Order: sequence, then C-alpha cells, then structure tokens
Amino acid sequence: MENKKRIIIVGASGIMGKFLADLLEKENHEVIRVSRTSHDIQVDTTSTKSIKEMFEKVGTFDALVSTAGSTFVGPWKNLNDQTFRTGVEGKMMGQINLVLIGQHYIKPKGSFTLITGALTHDPQLHFANASAANGAIEGFVRAAAIELENGIRINAVSPTVIEDSPHYFPYFPGEKPTTMKELEFGFKKSLFGTVTGQIIKP
Repeated sequence: MENKKRIIIVGASGIMGKFLADLLEKENHEVIRVSRTSHDIQVDTTSTKSIKEMFEKVGTFDALVSTAGSTFVGPWKNLNDQTFRTGVEGKMMGQINLVLIGQHYIKPKGSFTLITGALTHDPQLHFANASAANGAIEGFVRAAAIELENGIRINAVSPTVIEDSPHYFPYFPGEKPTTMKELEFGFKKSLFGTVTGQIIKP
C-alpha cells in the first residue's frame, strides 16, 4: 500500500476523473475533487485567475492529476482560428497552466499527471484539434521533466478511446478500447512510480 497522499483530481466530474477519484479514495488517499461544475472546488482551467484561486483554496498537495480539457470535435471545414482555440485554451494551456502555477504549491517530490491520447500519433476524422493539443502537451511534459525542481515529476497518460465511453466508439473504427483497469495502472504508474517525462500508454 502506498503512503497516503493528498491528490487533486481536475476533471473529477468526468468519466475518467470520477473513476480515478473513487478508486483513490477507497485506497485512503485524500482526494480533492475539482471540476468546472461542482465537487469540492470549482475551477475554470481556461482562466489563470481561477486556477490560482483553486490552488489557494487547496494549499499544499502531493500530486495533481488532470483528466480535463475541452477540444473542438467536428469536420475539418468547421475549423478556423476561433474553433481551434477551444483545444488551445482548454486542453493545452489549461493543463500547462495547472503545472506552471501548481509548481509553486506542490510538495517536494510531488507529481503532475496530464491527459493526452492516442490521437496524437493516430489521428481520426473530426479530431484535428485534439491531435494538436495532445501533441503540444506531450512535448511540454518531456521538456518540463528536465527543468522542474525539488524532485517534482511530470508524465502524461495517453489512452485510446476508453471502454466506459461507448458513444465515442464510432469515431475510432477498429480501435481496441482502453479498459478502466488499464487506465488505473497507467495513472498509478505516474502517481506512485518513479518515472518522469514519460507518455504512458495504458
């Protein structure tokens, strides 16, 4: 059993976030559930002001997991500067700012775990915005890992479509869904292991 940790879950109202928060609570970790809509603390990750306020309320912590970040899903013809910024401000800068701001609140030897996805290297129709945001996050993770101080680690978990989101299956023809158990192992590797700068593919 790992030592009890104080873990922030950003995106705790979503399928992955709720699954992970419930799991870690059962293992006696202190979980702070954060989302745009409710739970312990609300945050709008597109706003640096909101992120700072969230960290001020939480105080020091051992680990942060992000399963949040909106992107534009739709046909190529509907992509333009405005729609593309959905993923830039949501999934990309939202998660990057969780780290840039959160590094001043996290305990030494803590960890950040961000979310990307198989779309980075295996694009599908209607998901160009997500592919670009994922690729940016993965580059950020690798670069941040060599500069974060105080033994702080950072990784990204990169699943394909997850088994508990069957409404997305038609967008990923022929893809074998990532099981929730595989997802658990991927996040735990980042949370409780020693790896850093890694893109963990459950």
